[in-house]
Amino acid sequence: MKNTYAALIAAGGTGTRMGARTNKLMMPLGGKPVLARTLAVFDGMETIAHIAVVLHPGLIDTVRELLPEWGIRTPVTLTQGGATRQASVHRGLRALPADTSLVAIHDGARPLISPDIIARTFEEAGKSGAAAAGIPVKDTLKRVGERNRIEATVDRTSLWQVQTPQTFDLDLILDAHREAEAKGWTCTDDASLIEGTGGTVTMVTGSALNVKITTPEDMHLAQKLLAETPVIKTGTGYDAHRLAADRKLILGGEEISYERGLLGHSDADVLTHAIMDALLGAAGLGDIGQWFPDSDPAHEGARSLDLLKEVGDAVSGAGYGISHIDATIIAQTPKLAMYLSRMRVNIAGVLGLDEGSVNIKATTTEGMGFTGRGEGIAAQAAATLNRHG
Repeated sequence: MKNTYAALIAAGGTGTRMGARTNKLMMPLGGKPVLARTLAVFDGMETIAHIAVVLHPGLIDTVRELLPEWGIRTPVTLTQGGATRQASVHRGLRALPADTSLVAIHDGARPLISPDIIARTFEEAGKSGAAAAGIPVKDTLKRVGERNRIEATVDRTSLWQVQTPQTFDLDLILDAHREAEAKGWTCTDDASLIEGTGGTVTMVTGSALNVKITTPEDMHLAQKLLAETPVIKTGTGYDAHRLAADRKLILGGEEISYERGLLGHSDADVLTHAIMDALLGAAGLGDIGQWFPDSDPAHEGARSLDLLKEVGDAVSGAGYGISHIDATIIAQTPKLAMYLSRMRVNIAGVLGLDEGSVNIKATTTEGMGFTGRGEGIAAQAAATLNRHG
């Protein structure tokens, strides 16, 4: 049964209008390649199970190597583009998993798209089969003839400027591509194919911020928008482990003097685990169970601070900076006050933060519950991330 959502990123062009030696999709935008920013938006959406990227052949190996560095966790298929955008998209559609129900087709050069707009195109396409993001035309339009002379004013009442994503039932858009190929149609966007086959496409209100980077002026505008549009994300984390004999007690990377330690697959550092979950949650990157499953022998006895470093790198790769971490350890015993400052140093150091960006507290439950009875220790954390654009 087809019941999964996918994204297809059209990135097969060469970007010659940018006038740069580097493909525009690999040019830095706020310190991160344009394509990496575009992928990160779709990768951060839990509803999207697969991403296909149609690329210029000269970029495939480079992008494949960079995907882990960019922190992309969603399965990605890289496909060589065709002679036209239409042919490239058709190739990408055929590369999607068989269980794909809806696919959002998006320009790789639109890195400032918001998850909300993507979600609304999926919602509408789920109802009608086809949806496209766009914005109503605001400016007065003129028809211009020879010698640049105005011939008429065009009624803009029902005119929209179409954007991407354009989201479709996969079978519907594949049928449209096959018909266009058979009849020799060439269209400038995917919605036009549906129109050409007699189908209808519903417009979903997009945003003027969803700019397509085509010229140097577009890049300048995107840089400015990115710098002026901060995005704040928050996440929470919680972890608990049982206390056991013959185990070291590690909290925040510090070895605590105590007769028992926490039982777990790694070093069972509940504080660090809670912080990792808070960071992953804020960045929309899943949880530590997905990243470091206890069924994986590679993580047996692992130092949690090393795992935290991986999480911090992934958060950075997704385009986020860490503004603040606040965490609480819940334990009846041992007393932890003397260790808290060193825990802060450890956590901040691993994540490359100022110590003032990390706050760690300890509390008891006054003898209540499993922590109060000394059966285990728990921790909870909150993380605040920031991203421009």
